[in-house]
Amino acid sequence: MKGSKTISLFILNLCIGILLCAQNTMPKITSFENFPANANPLEIGKRLSEHFLEKPHSTFGAFKETPATEITYPDACAWYGALTFSKRIGDKDLSQRLIKRAELLLKEEAHLIPYAKDLDRAVIGIIPLEVYNQTKDERFLTIGLIPAEEQFKTLSPEEYAKLSVNLRALYAKGYSWHTRLWMDDMYMITALQSQAYKATHNPTYIDRTAREMILYLDSLQTPNGLFYHANDVPFYWGRGDGWLAAGLTELLEVLPKNNIYRPRILKGYKDMMQTLLKFQDKNGMWHQLLDDPTAWPETSSTAMFTFAFISGVKNGWIDEKIYGQAARKAWITLCSSYLDKNNDLHEICEGTNKLNDHQYYIDRKRITGDLHGQAPMIWCAMALVKK
Repeated sequence: MKGSKTISLFILNLCIGILLCAQNTMPKITSFENFPANANPLEIGKRLSEHFLEKPHSTFGAFKETPATEITYPDACAWYGALTFSKRIGDKDLSQRLIKRAELLLKEEAHLIPYAKDLDRAVIGIIPLEVYNQTKDERFLTIGLIPAEEQFKTLSPEEYAKLSVNLRALYAKGYSWHTRLWMDDMYMITALQSQAYKATHNPTYIDRTAREMILYLDSLQTPNGLFYHANDVPFYWGRGDGWLAAGLTELLEVLPKNNIYRPRILKGYKDMMQTLLKFQDKNGMWHQLLDDPTAWPETSSTAMFTFAFISGVKNGWIDEKIYGQAARKAWITLCSSYLDKNNDLHEICEGTNKLNDHQYYIDRKRITGDLHGQAPMIWCAMALVKK
């Protein structure tokens, strides 16, 4: 009996030793080490998260003199990034203040949660769901699942009658009634459904968002791996492609390895990353129209692509030697050339509808401090500090 215990203990210690050895021999991602002081992801992430907390709710990313009447998707994206960042670095004080702000959604600011009549207004659900994932407070799970369920609900006859003919056909196949087949959509749907899956472990959420992503890949991804803004708008708009790159990334982070949809989605991600690399300029930036080098360098899309590169390298989806260096260059340029001492990012494309006109995209306003740009900068920081 004693000999049997000794052998078992020996085998256990041997296994632990092998695991520790494997961990110690794993190659380091040197691209994400020794950043210059002005691009330290820990400092940048804290500064941007604190800056988010200082501000009132925005109106679709911009800060107006009049109070916001609803909490819109740019706030949700920045808030989610700050919550995740603070959790990863173990900053309990920052986490508690971000969660305290979320507690207002339960009572005082409940009226600011919009009805999920479209995907832009549904994505607010990622905030209570992330808070639930961190705290296990059931109150946040309840309000977070409401928009997640709304995105794929069974429509009443009156609601169904309002759908376009094309959307009726997609809805009949089980796709969300929020489907527009604009590339922006695949962050708004993916982030929410992925968070619902993380909170509940119910495969319904992850399977339906994976199917939705494949619909967008099959419908919008062009042979070079990038996406037109929409089928009737054949332009590679920077932030539009950025939303899809971020959505692919968020989905792959949580999609089980054995999920039947994963190979197709991973291929779509890799095809996109490969072509994005070709359009990155010498300073590490991407431009307002990705395939037009004369278009102006745009920061929100650059931050989104950087986030996708960082996450892909850390998860082993793409080659660190190639994409790690590209992400490093972009991050340093964003921090050193576009982020000012007030923690506001410059050269952010204003909120943009679709239009089949090249000049329309070139002429979009370049703004400062808008959450469309602040949010993906926080995502980059949260990805860089992830162990």
